[in-house]
Amino acid sequence: MGISSALHRWPTTTEGAKSIQEEIRKLVVTRNRLKEVRLVAGVDTSYHKSKRLGWAGIVVLTYPDMKLVERRYAHGTVRFPYVPGFLSFREGPIIVRAFRTLSCRPDLLLFDGQGVAHPRGCGLASHMGVLLGLPSIGVAKSRLLGSYDLPAEEAGAHTELRHSGGAVIGAVVRTRSGVKPLFVSIGHKVNLATAIHYVLSCCRGYRVPEPVRQADILVQQLRRS
Repeated sequence: MGISSALHRWPTTTEGAKSIQEEIRKLVVTRNRLKEVRLVAGVDTSYHKSKRLGWAGIVVLTYPDMKLVERRYAHGTVRFPYVPGFLSFREGPIIVRAFRTLSCRPDLLLFDGQGVAHPRGCGLASHMGVLLGLPSIGVAKSRLLGSYDLPAEEAGAHTELRHSGGAVIGAVVRTRSGVKPLFVSIGHKVNLATAIHYVLSCCRGYRVPEPVRQADILVQQLRRS
C-alpha cells in the first residue's frame, strides 16, 4: 500500500499540527477523481486513555455487495493529546501503520471522522486521504462546526451543513429512518453529492455505513482483548 511522499513528521503540539493542516488543506481535491468503485475500506480507531495505547482497524469490503475482503489493524502508543480539531495527529500514525499492511488497494475510504467540515478544512478523512493518495469521505457521528436544519425522518433525507460564512462544508444525512443523522463531508478526490451517495449505498440497516461499522467492531474487539 503506497503512502504519499508528502508524509510528514508527526508533531506533538497543536502549533506544529496547525501548520501541517494548513499545508495539507491546499492539497485536498474536492472534485471527483473516482473511477470504478469495487473495494471500499472503513477505518476506525479505539484507544485506552489511561495507558495511551491506540488501535487502528481497516476493513475492506466489496462494493456494492459488502462482502469481506480483508481486515487489518495496527496498535501503538498515542503521542498526541486529545484536542478537538486535531484527531488526525492522535490517530494518523497508527492508521498509516495499519494501511501499510494491506495487500489490496481500496478504491474509496470511509473514515469515522470529519473531512473538510473542520475549522481548518483538514479533518481526519481529508488528511489521511491526501497522505494515502486515495478518495476519501468523512462520516462523523457529531458536528464539529457549522449550522444546519434537521433532515426529514426518512432514510436518505439530507440537508446542507454550512459554515458561519454560508459556505456548504458537508451534509447532514439520515441513513436510517428515525435515528440521528450523520455528518458527511468531502475527504479527498470526491464531491459532496458523491460522498452522500456512497455513504447511503454502503448502509445495511444500521446508522453507520457497513465498512465503518465493521472497522468499529474490529477495534473494539482488539481493545477488549
